[in-house]
Amino acid sequence: DLIEFNKKNVPCKNMKIDLNYSIKQDRKTIAGIESWLYFDNILHIAFLFVEEEYRQKDLGSYLLAKVEQEAKDLGAKLAHLDTFDFQASKFYPKYGYEAFGILDCPAGFKRYYFKKEL
Repeated sequence: DLIEFNKKNVPCKNMKIDLNYSIKQDRKTIAGIESWLYFDNILHIAFLFVEEEYRQKDLGSYLLAKVEQEAKDLGAKLAHLDTFDFQASKFYPKYGYEAFGILDCPAGFKRYYFKKEL
C-alpha cells in the first residue's frame, strides 16, 4: 500500500501525527484547526476556521501558533497549506507564510499555496 511504499522511500519514525484543536463556547465549536505532522518534520494545515461572529478576536492566530509550536516541539521544519482568495489569503502572510503557487480554480477564483519555515 502507499504508506508502506512511502516508509521504504522516506525514512521516518512517524508517517503522520494529528494535531487538531477546537475552541468551544456553550458546547458549540466556534473555531478549530485540523493539521498533521508527516515525515517527522513537515506540518500540513488542512483547515483553520473561525465562526464569523468570533473573527477578529485572535482565535485563529491562537490556534495557528499553538499548532506551529507543537509541530516545532516535535521537530517540524516546514509548514504548508492552501486557501482560496475568498478565505484566508491575507491572513497567513501576517504570520510569516509565503505564497509559492497560485492556481486559477475554480473559474473566477484563486487558490493560494503557502509555506513557512518553522
